[in-house]
Amino acid sequence: MTTGQTVHAKALHSGSFVDLFAGCGGLSLGLLSAGWNGLFAVERDPIAFETLNHNLVVGQENCPFRYDWPTWLEKSPIEISHFIESHREDLATIKGKVDLLAGGPPCQGFSLAGRRKRNDPRNELFKHYVELVKALRPSFVLLENVKGISVAFTNGAKNKKRRGRPPQPFSEKIKARLQDAGYSVFTKLVHGTDVGVPQFRPRYIMLAVRNDLLKGHVGFDPFKDFEARRKKFLKAKGLPVDHPVTVKQAISDLVKKDRKLIDCVDSKGFKQIEYSHPLSDYQRLLHGTLNGTAPNSLRLAKHGEVVSDRFETILATCRKGVSLSDTDRKRLGLKKHCIVPLHPDKPSHTLTTLPDDFLHYSEPRILTVREYARLQSFPDWYDFKGKYTTGGNRRLRECPRYTQAGNAVPPLLAEFLGRMTAEIASDLGLAFQPRKDVQGELK
Repeated sequence: MTTGQTVHAKALHSGSFVDLFAGCGGLSLGLLSAGWNGLFAVERDPIAFETLNHNLVVGQENCPFRYDWPTWLEKSPIEISHFIESHREDLATIKGKVDLLAGGPPCQGFSLAGRRKRNDPRNELFKHYVELVKALRPSFVLLENVKGISVAFTNGAKNKKRRGRPPQPFSEKIKARLQDAGYSVFTKLVHGTDVGVPQFRPRYIMLAVRNDLLKGHVGFDPFKDFEARRKKFLKAKGLPVDHPVTVKQAISDLVKKDRKLIDCVDSKGFKQIEYSHPLSDYQRLLHGTLNGTAPNSLRLAKHGEVVSDRFETILATCRKGVSLSDTDRKRLGLKKHCIVPLHPDKPSHTLTTLPDDFLHYSEPRILTVREYARLQSFPDWYDFKGKYTTGGNRRLRECPRYTQAGNAVPPLLAEFLGRMTAEIASDLGLAFQPRKDVQGELK
């Protein structure tokens, strides 16, 4: 049997998916949790891939599932254009046999929270995404990105008349290319709080369905039953249906107060808390069967006296849950544009990759990586690997732990989308067979 034939057999496993721009694995983790079978993932950053590989490719001891990685693809980081060029023949062997192509092209150039750049080269990576759609012809295409991808870039001339055609958001360009490739495209803006993530995090979701699968399904809309599916999902997870999970409900078991501090297990010269046990339903959900075992990435930042005093003042005198006002920043002598002291009884703002953008709601410090992970809905068994932070010019080239967590697709959101797509596949008559460990949950 040839290598291609071996891979072809694996790809025939019902409910297989491929994850592009996979980062540290949040989207893959959610899809695997929903019963999908991971074939492989493409990620270029070595540090992010180290986390992905440790948890879902090699599979650490607490991981309940892993990819069915093909023999023709090395288990290492790879740039997507190089992947396509070097594996065209291998991709041809699984054309039409992959059920779902998922991923979220890098979003920094689109983000409304950052410096939107029309000419950011990362904006063009969606072309490779569409190229792989054509190469694999999956039943479904799932794309997750920031809200800004659906907002057109302006020319910066507020008081001048525009000439030519009005600007078009990148989402419309992607939609048009998928339609040209033979897909019907549906979109919805979904917030993390909709599906149990303790973070507002508005995300642009695009689900494309291959046209031949929709024959006889007039008026099909995959998001038609979104509200009912959302409530069903939250009830199954033991999470509140009518109000969001709050920051305190997500991270109150990770505070320093009244806790013994011990040497950080993976960062010399730093401290971490000695973990005890979860305190809320959300924490119990993410802690799972660890039975009090400490999650990784609990390193506490070392703040100097001046910084700690400033943080104390912010917590005591500034509104929580919103970015500091211009007045507050001037009063405190701060040049930094975005600092948000989190509100304990509200969801978090959308996390960024800069750890000093957010202050803990009750302690004068920034969040730990594990607190980032909790606000993103990563389970406690999921380990983050590599350095914690980076700086200077390396920020554009490296993906340390804070960046991995901040950029990730929240696993709970990904799991909800995975379950929704599986139900849609069943409604369309596809023979989707979830893994045995979640078959009962999907009914």
